[in-house]
Amino acid sequence: MIADVENPGALAKPGRLRRWLIGPVTAQLSRGTSPGRLAWTIALGIVLGVFPIMGTTTLVCLSAGWLLRLNQPVLQVFRAVVYPLHLALILVFIRLGEQLHGVPLIQFSIPQLLGRFKDDPLQFARDFGMAAWHGVTAWLLVAPVAVVLIKLAVLPLLRRMARASAKREEAAR
Repeated sequence: MIADVENPGALAKPGRLRRWLIGPVTAQLSRGTSPGRLAWTIALGIVLGVFPIMGTTTLVCLSAGWLLRLNQPVLQVFRAVVYPLHLALILVFIRLGEQLHGVPLIQFSIPQLLGRFKDDPLQFARDFGMAAWHGVTAWLLVAPVAVVLIKLAVLPLLRRMARASAKREEAAR
């Protein structure tokens, strides 16, 4: 599927991309949301969506969106889109954090983690809480840079989409 930047609603094959990503973004632009504000929302949705603690990204996005008065549907859509990336980056952030803190790498596997969690959740939190902290500290270093870079990458596209939307609205009058 290839999107037409001048006509964001036109795709080679209409489907989920149009319905869940392009549609909500176009709708917000046509309602007067500035491309800059929307770019920040998208960037934060992506970056907060890879926060390295499993099961927290929805609440993290909800809280940040409420505090910063961001568009919750757009924020949550982009958080959800990066879910596979979130899973892939958890271990990356933990390893990076371990290196930053100069601690030995802990050895674990997903089945082992699940088993230990089922056996004793409190001991699991004690054993792997520092690993989570290491992942969060690494994410905190990467997140600000990533938000700015994503915002800068998305903003020109959103500006073109806003101009195209304005032209369509003007032509419809």
